[in-house]
Amino acid sequence: MPSGDSAAADQTLHDLTAVIPAGGVGSRLWPLSRASSPKFLLDLTGTGRSLLQSTADRLRPLVGGRLVVVTGVRHADAVRTQLPDLSEADLLVEPEPRESMPAIGLAAAVLERRDPDAVLGSFAADHVIGDLDVFAACVREAVHAARGGSLVTLGIRPTYPSTGFGYIQVGAPQDVPGAPHVRHVEAFVEKPDAERARAYVAAGDHLWNAGMFVVRATTLLELLALEHPEMVTLLRRMAADRSTIDAGWGSLTRIAIDHAVAEPAAAAGRVSVVPADFAWDDVGDFASLATLLPESGSQPGLRVLGDERLVVNEGSTGIVAAHGGRTVVALGLDDVVVVDTPDALLVTTRERCQDVRGVVATLQRLGREDLT
Repeated sequence: MPSGDSAAADQTLHDLTAVIPAGGVGSRLWPLSRASSPKFLLDLTGTGRSLLQSTADRLRPLVGGRLVVVTGVRHADAVRTQLPDLSEADLLVEPEPRESMPAIGLAAAVLERRDPDAVLGSFAADHVIGDLDVFAACVREAVHAARGGSLVTLGIRPTYPSTGFGYIQVGAPQDVPGAPHVRHVEAFVEKPDAERARAYVAAGDHLWNAGMFVVRATTLLELLALEHPEMVTLLRRMAADRSTIDAGWGSLTRIAIDHAVAEPAAAAGRVSVVPADFAWDDVGDFASLATLLPESGSQPGLRVLGDERLVVNEGSTGIVAAHGGRTVVALGLDDVVVVDTPDALLVTTRERCQDVRGVVATLQRLGREDLT
């Protein structure tokens, strides 16, 4: 890939900096994803690029070298290795996880110091996005709306009534030059039950909340200050003197950007949404991962992640991740999930994929942090 300095940027987005929050463990993808090697550092789609690298790859044509990554101290070296063109000034290291608001807020404070008119676009490190021309067009519309002072989110048109995502209630169209599809946001809605999810999809006035936000850095801090003024004071102090981050980080409120800013701003009429029709997946569990992998040519019925030569399929369907260096035989099982690693083996079904997080909690309770 071209370096951050040499990559051509979309000049219509001259004021946009892409911020990639790279955190979270991805515990529903255990034992592939672990605290020491979380899913954003892994190649989960067989492309030869990690989810983090793929995120940077699709953002660089839009922003060139204006890319900032926020990650934990445990993963900073791995991020440096995977993104060798990222400058030290553009790598912000959290001493400990404090949810998404402190991470994105620190990036906003840093960008505000660089340019008071800077627009920040926050895109998670562990999502898979297709239809990149459509994605770029949505980002352009979001930037036009953000320049006018809105907090803008990209809302994914739901393809099924998911109970695993939050939703965005869409309001009236807005008149924003350069952003013909932008709409008001009425409210952010928590993850619904199945009946409400079906009603949202049927009505057509709700979008999935994918956690992608575009906003002027100063606007984000101003909105945050309405509910958490002390956090903004600390973040601006850290941006001015990064040597204070370690000492002050633990005093920041542990809160997600949705609760800290997006929800109250929507209630005040300050949030807009660009309905997005590009393919999107948060790779939340092995059932989701299976939809992203092609059916194996040599193992019909199975999706295989890893070396196909290690997998023997005898009438099974599902997904096998062969990372343990040994042969895996799947015999007569429907919708099976087999994840083989050198020190742990998971066998479950696609139906029970959401329960894998509980296995991680059990291992921690048993004192087996070496496996988590």
